[in-house]
Amino acid sequence: MNIMILGAFGKSGQKLIHEANSRGHEIIGVAHRNHSEIHLPIKKLLLKSSTDLNAEDIKDCDVIIDAISAWVEETFPIHNKTFYHISRLIENTDKHYIKIGGTGTMFIKKNHHQQLKDWEDFPDELKPLANVLVDNLNYIRTFSNLNWTYVSPAFQYEYELPSVNHYHVKGEYYPVDQLIETKISYTDFARALIDIAENRSYFRQRIFICE
Repeated sequence: MNIMILGAFGKSGQKLIHEANSRGHEIIGVAHRNHSEIHLPIKKLLLKSSTDLNAEDIKDCDVIIDAISAWVEETFPIHNKTFYHISRLIENTDKHYIKIGGTGTMFIKKNHHQQLKDWEDFPDELKPLANVLVDNLNYIRTFSNLNWTYVSPAFQYEYELPSVNHYHVKGEYYPVDQLIETKISYTDFARALIDIAENRSYFRQRIFICE
C-alpha cells in the first residue's frame, strides 16, 4: 500500500511513518520544510505546502493521512484549505483521506447539541483551535463523493504515554466525565490509523480512538 503522510515531521506524522514502514508500506511524506536532524524511513519526501500538491504527486497513493498541526491563529486556515485542495484531487476516486482532528469536537450530549469545546472547564487557550476544527469537521461531512474518515484521539493524547498495544474505536458521543479520563499513546494511535488505512474502514464516518 502507498500511504501519503501530511505533516511528516510532526509527532503524529513521525509515529505514523514508523508504524507504516514497520508493516512494509511505501510512504510519501509531505512537509513545508525539511528537518535534516530527523530521519524518516520513507520512499519520498515532498517539501511543499499541502495546498500545492498536484495530481502527479498523489497518483500512486492509496491513502492520504492528514496529520498537519496548526496551533497558532495565522495557521488555522490550513485545515480547511488542505481538505478542500485534497478533495478536488481525490473526489470520485477510491483514495482514502484520513484526518486527525481534535477531541474538542467530540459530543458530550446524546442529542449532539454540545461538544467538548463548549464544556465550562475546557481550556480557554484551546477554544480558538477547537472552533476551527469543528468547522473543519462540519465541512468534511458535506462531502459524499469521497472516502473520508475523521479520527479524534483520546483527551489525554500524550507523546510520553507508554504503548499498551491495544485500542478501542468509539463513536462521537462520550459523557464528559468519562471523556476527560480517556487516554491514548502516540504509538497506539498510529497503530489504529494504519489499521484503518489497511482495512479501508470507516468511510464517511467520524470516530474516536482511546485505550
